Amino acid sequence: MSKRPETDKLENVRNIGIMAHIDAGKTTCTERILFYSGKLHRLGEVHEGAATMDFMEQEKERGITITSASTTVYWKNHKINIIDTPGHVDFTIEVERSLRVLDGSVAVFDAVAGVQPQSETVWRQADRYGVPRIAFVNKMDRIGADFFNAIKTMKEKLGANAIPVQCPIGAESDFKGMVDLITMKAYLFLDETMGAKYEEAEIPADLLEKCKEMRSALLEELATVDDSNETFMMKVLENPDSLTEDEIHDAIRKGVISLKMNPVVCGTAFKNKGIQPLLDAITRWMPSPLDRGVIKGVNANNNEEMQIVPKDDSPLAALAFKIMSDPYVGRLTFVRVYAGTLTKGTTLINTTKDKKERVSRLLEMHANQRKDREEFYTGDIAACIGLKYTSTGDTLCTEDNPLLLEKMEFPEPVISMAIEPKSKADREKLSIALGSLSEEDPTFRVQTNEETGQTIISGMGELHLEILRDRMFREFNVEANVGKPEVAYKETITTAGSTETKYVKQSGGRGQYAHVCLEIEPNEVGKGNEVISKIVGGAIPKEYINPTIKGIEEGLTTGVLAGYPLVDMKVAITFGSYHEVDSSEMAFKICGSMALKDAAKKSKPVLLEPIMKVVVTTPDQFMGDVIGDINRRRGKILNQTTDKGTVIVESEVPLSEMFGYSTQLRSLSSGRANYAMEPSHFEKVPTKLQEEILKK
Repeated sequence: MSKRPETDKLENVRNIGIMAHIDAGKTTCTERILFYSGKLHRLGEVHEGAATMDFMEQEKERGITITSASTTVYWKNHKINIIDTPGHVDFTIEVERSLRVLDGSVAVFDAVAGVQPQSETVWRQADRYGVPRIAFVNKMDRIGADFFNAIKTMKEKLGANAIPVQCPIGAESDFKGMVDLITMKAYLFLDETMGAKYEEAEIPADLLEKCKEMRSALLEELATVDDSNETFMMKVLENPDSLTEDEIHDAIRKGVISLKMNPVVCGTAFKNKGIQPLLDAITRWMPSPLDRGVIKGVNANNNEEMQIVPKDDSPLAALAFKIMSDPYVGRLTFVRVYAGTLTKGTTLINTTKDKKERVSRLLEMHANQRKDREEFYTGDIAACIGLKYTSTGDTLCTEDNPLLLEKMEFPEPVISMAIEPKSKADREKLSIALGSLSEEDPTFRVQTNEETGQTIISGMGELHLEILRDRMFREFNVEANVGKPEVAYKETITTAGSTETKYVKQSGGRGQYAHVCLEIEPNEVGKGNEVISKIVGGAIPKEYINPTIKGIEEGLTTGVLAGYPLVDMKVAITFGSYHEVDSSEMAFKICGSMALKDAAKKSKPVLLEPIMKVVVTTPDQFMGDVIGDINRRRGKILNQTTDKGTVIVESEVPLSEMFGYSTQLRSLSSGRANYAMEPSHFEKVPTKLQEEILKK
């Protein structure tokens, strides 16, 4: 086994993501990081469709990020693996799976808007995975930029312990640079050098008092964050000037890694100011794979807890977090190596699927450019070729170490549409395209409607399905017609019920016999389905109970009102009988499914519809129209806040009423309002509307 390069010491590796609301400037930040770290020689701009990390055609056209791209840069002897994630809620899975494998994240905020709806979503996702974060307040050159207001919104809306570590010098068109509160030096960026050069200067006289106050607030906060360090605390109280820069940096780092604070820096990526101090902050305060501690998992054979130390000579533990189709090399599987060394040509075990996999090639990715590598070490992000069975969230390890890492949870799709090929020649291409895209994206589902024979695709929103359709056309050359978007309803029951069902077939030779009694009742909302057996005394033999449960579970996938899945039900098998000769597993499976359908029909079934959380940000003069429109869409207004002439309206609206909303909102507000939408929960459909849906 060869050794890891000196330049890539594990304590100097940083795996970070850049996350934010749409248009806060994530991709532009990443471009600047690539430029100043020497990875790029020319700056690509998002608005020109030339950003390195947005390499998909659709990303270039729309100026948005759709897939998370990864790259590696070096800064001051540190290796930084960066993943640029999307901001659109339709691609929330991309953020989710990136956060799962990152050690830290830079949250980018717009200096004018502060915390926006999607920033809250990604922040909550990072909370769930315990990812340490630092904040970068971007767009300080925009009219209305307010650094301190952005910090206030972070505290109020995110509950973040946001502590400024810099004080901006000027704002809007007068934004010149920032004061570092640790060194108490001013950094002024020179416009003529594209921000590549900046000079240290004394703090401007009008800011000196403010910076002193901010520094003492920072030190006091650090003293409480790390209360185990009494020396630091005493120095802060008695003689703050005696603190060295290293002591302050160490305290900030501890605060970040223990999730107790979020230091805030500022700049404007588009005008090239503040990126080098941001890179310094990443290398100084972000955790290395070592800081995240031992990796917990379970033994795939006996479910006992396992702990693995992140070292190159530990047994291999890796997690696949993304699948991508590459036009040149085929199927790429991105993995994060948590421990051990991943070598080309080795055979691995996929413990999630219990399959053997062989790594035929290893690549280091820079967006969509690739470089062959012999091996990857602990903490690295690698792209593997040759893995046939592995999908997102699967654990890969060696045979002698059957480890299973924590799984990733994926949200259920909320919108679906029918798709059919335009010609016979397109039929095969369509099934290849659908297979490949659903492998890449766990929130994209494909199924066939049994009754109509149509292929139905489901996803997280209109934009999500539109992009996938576009990709089929461009990448797989498939011409297809699509139906109107349809809502993915669900069904449930409202009262308890029971049934006794017999399945008897007699047709020469051996017959079929099964007899099952069920009791069903509504489960708690959101709890899902529970199927149990209460059979005692062998009324149904043991070997037929599992097939009966399987049949019931199959019955739950298609409801009794309109064939939508049944949810939130408790089902108990209470009694039954069997025949010595004619009973079989198949007979009990069919009987279980029939019994469930029969019981559900008697238990007042109802339709449930997906409700979306919709947050609209609009100038206050359009507020009345926006709220009126939400009410017309059967929406419930939950909250509204006003800030500097902008109103943020939070509401819950049925998805079926939200089709075409972006066009309507644009016309109501002369194009000045925007909205973010994410799935919230399911609710009962009003009776009158249910009748209309069922008539269709």
